[in-house]
Amino acid sequence: MSARSEWSQRPVQVAEPRTLEISDPFDALSVRVVGGTVNVVGTSDGSPARVEISELHGPPLTVSCDHGTLSVAYDDLPWKGFLKFLERKGWNRSAVISVTVPAGTRVEVGVVGAGAVVSGISGRTDVRGVSGDATLVGLTGRVQADTVSGNVEVQSVTGDLRFHSVSGDLTVIDGAGGAVRADSVSGDMVLDLDPAQGADIALTTVSGEVAIRLPDPADATVEANTASGTVSNAFDDLRVTGQWGAKKITGALGAGTGTLKVTTVSGGLALLRRPAFEGEDPPGGPGGVPAPGPQGDSPTDPPAEKKVL
Repeated sequence: MSARSEWSQRPVQVAEPRTLEISDPFDALSVRVVGGTVNVVGTSDGSPARVEISELHGPPLTVSCDHGTLSVAYDDLPWKGFLKFLERKGWNRSAVISVTVPAGTRVEVGVVGAGAVVSGISGRTDVRGVSGDATLVGLTGRVQADTVSGNVEVQSVTGDLRFHSVSGDLTVIDGAGGAVRADSVSGDMVLDLDPAQGADIALTTVSGEVAIRLPDPADATVEANTASGTVSNAFDDLRVTGQWGAKKITGALGAGTGTLKVTTVSGGLALLRRPAFEGEDPPGGPGGVPAPGPQGDSPTDPPAEKKVL
């Protein structure tokens, strides 16, 4: 069973499951682990910050609060140069960590062969992963995600998004309201976007597939090209040029105040259109069909008693 204790203002070596309530003030969180799972949750109810380590195998973790930063990490795993720490069997360690912090906290999470979930944060969020997947939910601040081979899933993020990966995939669900910058060597990118007016979106990959779904109507100047990949376009206002080899999708959607630039070398490229009434009934009833009248007739039909048989 986890032991609960108040923060002692000194670094604590945690060698077994334990829960710490943090009373010292801080504005940044840094978590660096190998193996296991990290879950960071932002709250705005004024409750004290808490670090819960429910599982721990291998060497102890150090929990400290110094110069405004709450840190939960292995001492031999520094943040600087984190992505150079490739997963290897020699680590022989893992931890399951849950951290609750004020929503405005700046968050840094580094994982090697571990999963990470960050939710409810309005401060800046930085995630670095080596073969560990990350899920980012309901973040309103700027987001930076860098991975070697781990995948990143982003849900309901409204701030600017930056993504860099070697072979990890990027999936964006339920829109990204700010600017998006993403580049990868071989990772795929699937983005369902609802960008703010004037937002800039730039995606680059060498061999990864790229699929982008935009709202209808959309508002962006589009320039998308691939050197040898296939192309699919669902917007009538955009034109596709090139038949052999290099192909381009260009044009303006709506007023064209935002920008969408996509570049791939050999990966396929698809621009998809979100139905105007997805998730809600359009005017006139489900499916856009006028609601039936009292007798089951549509409003355009003559009254039942005047129909001609």
